[in-house]
Amino acid sequence: MKRLCFAVVFALISMTVFAQYDYRDSNRIGISFGMNQFTLNTNNFQTKPGIGWNAGLSMRGNFYNDWDMVYAMQFSENNFSVATIGGFITEDTDYKLPSAQISLMWSYKIVENHLSFEFGPLVQINGKLKVDQDQENNIIFGTTLLAKDIVDISQFNFYPVVGITAGVRHVRLNVSYQYGVNNMLGNLNNKNLGYNFKGNPGILNGSLIIYL
Repeated sequence: MKRLCFAVVFALISMTVFAQYDYRDSNRIGISFGMNQFTLNTNNFQTKPGIGWNAGLSMRGNFYNDWDMVYAMQFSENNFSVATIGGFITEDTDYKLPSAQISLMWSYKIVENHLSFEFGPLVQINGKLKVDQDQENNIIFGTTLLAKDIVDISQFNFYPVVGITAGVRHVRLNVSYQYGVNNMLGNLNNKNLGYNFKGNPGILNGSLIIYL
């Protein structure tokens, strides 16, 4: 995953430098940071959404008339919890999901430099789920699985994304929602016979963007 992230950073920087050279007055580099709420939609076990963080780089440039194109790369930590049994009590076991995202968004300028509506595709590369050692042997409620048995999830996911960006020329707030169409738990079906795992992530993002 580290090699992939390095390649993504290099590609984004290369595109940005090239675009800035050709369209120096219309393209801007954005630095973003913010929070996300991650929900794992599944019937296999009981989950609760959690709050994580985002940080990334983007390039916004004129495309055609009232349309911009936005290239972006983002690193995130997503959090959620699963109902488990630890000892003789029921407790929520917390999971962390590190990920890297690449997106290409079409942006319709409702008000120039102030308000735009955006949509497009996003690809996410996941790491393994992380769970605290003191909770990894908890039994997932309603199953015979341990908390550590579901960490090796699918590493690739595709998300359609919709969002709104609002603010002033150099500082804007972006709010977006993305829904994973791939089965994020599909990889677990090869490791845990007798189960039919299916789970689709939904992520609500809020980020502050500073344009240089």
